Amino acid sequence: MRTRGGVCYPRVGGAGDVCFQKKRKKDFAGERSVCRKRNKLSPETSSSSSSSSSSSASVDLFDSLPDDLLILILSKLSSTANSPSDFISASITCKRLNGLALHSLVVSKASPKTFVLKAKNWSESAHRFLKLCADAGNVEACYTLGMIRFYCLQNRGSGASLMAKAAIGSHAPALYSLAVIQFNGSGGSKNDKDLRAGVALCARAAFLGHIDALRELGHCLQDGYGVRQNITEGRRFLVQANARELAAVLSSAAASGVHMRQLLTWTPHPHPHPHPHPQLGHLTGSGCPLLSDFGCNVPAPEVHPANRFLGEWFAARDGSPGPGLRLCSHVGCGRPETRRHEFRRCSVCGAVNYCSRACQALDWKLRHKAECAAVERWVDEEGDGADGDGPVNGGDDEMAES
Repeated sequence: MRTRGGVCYPRVGGAGDVCFQKKRKKDFAGERSVCRKRNKLSPETSSSSSSSSSSSASVDLFDSLPDDLLILILSKLSSTANSPSDFISASITCKRLNGLALHSLVVSKASPKTFVLKAKNWSESAHRFLKLCADAGNVEACYTLGMIRFYCLQNRGSGASLMAKAAIGSHAPALYSLAVIQFNGSGGSKNDKDLRAGVALCARAAFLGHIDALRELGHCLQDGYGVRQNITEGRRFLVQANARELAAVLSSAAASGVHMRQLLTWTPHPHPHPHPHPQLGHLTGSGCPLLSDFGCNVPAPEVHPANRFLGEWFAARDGSPGPGLRLCSHVGCGRPETRRHEFRRCSVCGAVNYCSRACQALDWKLRHKAECAAVERWVDEEGDGADGDGPVNGGDDEMAES
């Protein structure tokens, strides 16, 4: 017997047939039945699925990255580091990064600010790191380590060779430092001076845009020092040095958001870097170098990290590089004498001495112009009259103020 819907009445013990017919009716009408009961799995299947999920969770995707990709990332990081901590914090993250951070491709592209080192933090590990970077071909590391070895550690040959390696790579500060060494005969005697080589190195550094080298070359041409005298050409180099200095200041001011009108007003302000020598530490002056002649209130040029290291190194040793030796009186230099009376003194007062005409010209505008006073005769610390390399009135060991 059937109902109006076409379903048979259940028989005794035939409840399964009714369910079967109802299920077929729903499927025929296009409805999809969903079973909400969870399928029971066998013990073997459940154990295999749990092991696969645990193994996928234990896999570290960082280990699957190739070394070449990590070296490329670390190279970009080292080339844009603004401080040593930027590079060190990445290298100490894990053992793998620590090993790859010392790769030659990574350290060869490290930025100059990666090697900013304080003299009080100097250690054998810092020496090894600079040596590793220098061996990898980083010119900034070659120059920094060369300056430290030549002047601080008194390893003249190794320091000069490292600076020469940086100079071959067209590193302008290294070329200028080698020129200063040639002008003064540093590391040797007075007879080891090579003025022509110093002028040639200065010309190369000036061609690369080094401002101090341009200034030094201009004074050499004006004075006929190591080259045929040409006052007009020397003046042109001095003006070009001032122009490059102004361009560098304006570009940095634009990047930092300083208004240009503030740079065109002459207001003296203290120098941000005190002199490392204890006898000259009280001296202060304006922050403007040579551009005060043009009415520009520009800050003093930023001191190179290698020169700052030299100043801190000898300041920690009572400001004396050795018995009878003196430091350059310019605040941003830090170079010491390698023999007695190596640097030239001021021809007016004799109270200050400089390793180069560029340092003399900068320090004259920074502070010495307001303090220089003519004396009839000046004596050195040990009571001698003039420098041992020349007479009091004239000679290579005196430096006329301009």
